[in-house]
Formats: sequence, structure tokens, C-alpha cells
Amino acid sequence: MVVLDPVKPGGPYEVMAQQTLGRKNFTLRIHDVLFGDVWLCSGQSNMQMTVSQIFNATSELSNTAAYQSVHILSVSLTQAQQELEDLAKVDLQWSKPTLENLGHGNFTYMSAVCWLFGRYLHDTLRYPVGLISSSWAGTPIEAWSSERSLKACGVPRQGFMPSDLETGPSEYSVLWNAMIHPLRNMTLKGVIWYQGESNVNFNRDLYNCTFPALIEDWRQTFHDGSQGQTERFFPFGFVQLSSYLSGATPNDGLPEIRWHQTADFGYVPNLRMPNTFMAVAVDLCDRNSPFGSTHPRDKQTVAYRLHLGARAVAYGAKLTFQGPLPQKIELLGDMGLLNLTYSQPIQVQRHNNKIFEISCCSDHQCKWLPAPMDTFSAQTLALNVKSCHNSLVAVRYAWTTWPCEYKQCPLYHPTSALPAPPFTAFITNQIPGYRSKVAK
Repeated sequence: MVVLDPVKPGGPYEVMAQQTLGRKNFTLRIHDVLFGDVWLCSGQSNMQMTVSQIFNATSELSNTAAYQSVHILSVSLTQAQQELEDLAKVDLQWSKPTLENLGHGNFTYMSAVCWLFGRYLHDTLRYPVGLISSSWAGTPIEAWSSERSLKACGVPRQGFMPSDLETGPSEYSVLWNAMIHPLRNMTLKGVIWYQGESNVNFNRDLYNCTFPALIEDWRQTFHDGSQGQTERFFPFGFVQLSSYLSGATPNDGLPEIRWHQTADFGYVPNLRMPNTFMAVAVDLCDRNSPFGSTHPRDKQTVAYRLHLGARAVAYGAKLTFQGPLPQKIELLGDMGLLNLTYSQPIQVQRHNNKIFEISCCSDHQCKWLPAPMDTFSAQTLALNVKSCHNSLVAVRYAWTTWPCEYKQCPLYHPTSALPAPPFTAFITNQIPGYRSKVAK
């Protein structure tokens, strides 16, 4: 194994290795080597979807000429009971992007989100980017987690996915062993991740531990494996799950997993998930996707939002990479209003009387009621809470499987067009008895 000192971005170079054994000389040459930033892309089917499956596939597939210094590698679908030292096989060796390897069929070879993310990054960085695609459809987070990180979260050892949910391997650690661990010697700039659908009904309540634990464990492993060249807290980006039309799925599963993806903070980076970034996709639903509504075809916006996060978190650019969240919630009891002050400017794109809900409690029984949007200004929004005649204890936003139609959620950041992420929050300035004034 040879560890090179960091080299300035550029190329192509030829790397030559020579070895002398007795009187024999052995020479190995690797051509077309680029130096730049390598990003690993992993997850389940929404990461695995290829460019041929997305909107404007034909023009996207033909748009490769300007991106010949974005090289791609695709890991084969393999699983193992023990941690492998090297990949068992690859679908695609390090290659330049072509119409054939980007559009090789459905859910095979190269990830569309990965490719588009790399393309957006290259537009900004103007130097080589390497992309590794290692994903498998229908897989829970437990398959991508090491035994160590599952143990740290107390994941029950004999867990198995209900057979109606299982489409990919669900056995614990088998994809970590075969598709992630063998890459640990590489020097990574960062990781992007699109996974969670398979945990909506499987160990969902543990996801707020298993996801931060996976991030921490991957960081430690890649840092050690690269002899310290991969940053100990390398940037880790992910996609907060989009919407899909559910048949038998209970309504609260998807909003909960979205919340758990942020370790229950509602935003990243946070104390439990440092140096992370999130692309909110709650408004990128696709009712008519030929691959089912679970697989929205707008991967361009997903990748664009991810690359904004990467530019801010990984490259230090000063830009907005997440939509507005409330930083202060005040109950104006005598006016029957709940006032939300946001951390950044808001654009109210449309009124929606159901997307905000309040938890109204009496005699230890609580129910969620719609809180219609009332007045708003550049950074504040008032909700009408007159429907609650008892104690108002919490408020939530976009807390349904399908909160709004495509790019039509009510709240966005005015210039970046980033949607406000879903949230749930307790209301702290509750005054006992204040309600009686309003109820009259």
C-alpha cells in the first residue's frame, strides 16, 4: 500500500509503480489518473435510481462532454457475513461518464443523485470530482451499519424485516461488510446518503440513534483506514425523505422518520450530528412516477439542494442551504394567535389551512387540530388557534405523509427557493387559564 502526500487537484496523470525482485523488474502503470475530491454515495432505491429514470433523461444523458473530469465508480450488489478487506466485484471500474454507463437501465450502475450532485459540485469547484456509487434498493439502515454501531443503539439482535417490506438484503451489517468497509482505505471528501423508506415500519423508533451512530462509525473507520487523510468528521449529507402515496402504511410513520433523520432536532448540523447537511425533499413528490410514488423523478432538485449543503459545510461557502425554521414560538392568548418567528426570511407562497396543526389537551387527552395560517411578515407568521378551547401544548408543520403538491408547500426561503422543513415543537409559554378569556 502506498499513501501519497496530498496532490493539488488536476490531471490526467500516469502513476507508475516499480518493483524489483532479484533480477526481475515489475512495472505497473495506471493511466488517466485525476486528483480531486472523492464523494461516496450510498443508501437505498432513491439513491440507486439511474439517470435514465429521471425527468429529462435524454438531455441529461447527453450532457457528459463538459464533465469528463468527473470520474465514476459503481460497487456491485454484494453482501457478506464478515467485514471484507476488498470489494468482491464492481459494476463499473473508475470510468469517465458516458451515455451508456449513466443510463445503463433501471436501478443499475450509476446513481442519478450521485452523478448530478457531482456535476453541480464540479460546476462550482472547477476541478476533478470522483463519485463512488454503493447503494441497494429496499435496504434498512441496519444492513449498512457495523455490528459496533448497532450495539451502541441497542438494536435487537434477532430483528428481521416483515417479508412484505423486504426487497433488498435486510440482514444486519451485510452491506457494511461487503460494500462500505472495503472502501475504508480511500481518502474521501465526504458522503451523501438517501435512505430511510425501509425503516418507516422497521426499527423506526431507533432511527434517531442508528443514523447518527452510522455517521460516527463511518467517520471513524474511513479516518483510520486512510491513515488520517480522510477528515475525522468528514462532511456527511443526506436527503430528508420525500412524500409517497401509502396504502397500508400508517400516516405517522413517514413524518416520524423524517424527524429522526435529524436526531429529533428538525435541522442539521446539530449537537448529535456535527458537520452534516440535509436536502429537504418533502415538496418533491411525484404522483405519476412509473416507478411508484416512492421514487420521485426530480432528482435534479434533490442533487441541487444537496450540493448547496456541501458547498456550505464541506467547502465553507457563505450561502443559505436550508429552508426557514421557527426560532421563537409565542402564544398570544387574548388574540387567539400563535406567533412563529423564523430564523431567516420567509416567503409565503400560498395559504394552507391544514399544514400547521396544534395539540389541544384537556383532562390528559390531546388531539391535533388544524391551525389556519393568519397574518405574516418578512420573518413572522401567525396561526389562528381559536379552535382550541383548552390547553395548547404543541405545534407541528408538514407532519403528514404527503404535506403538499410538487414544489407547492406554503413556506420557502425567498431567494434560495428552499422549503421550510417539517417540525414539531412544544409551546412553553403556556399560561394556565388564559383560554377562558378567548373562549368567551
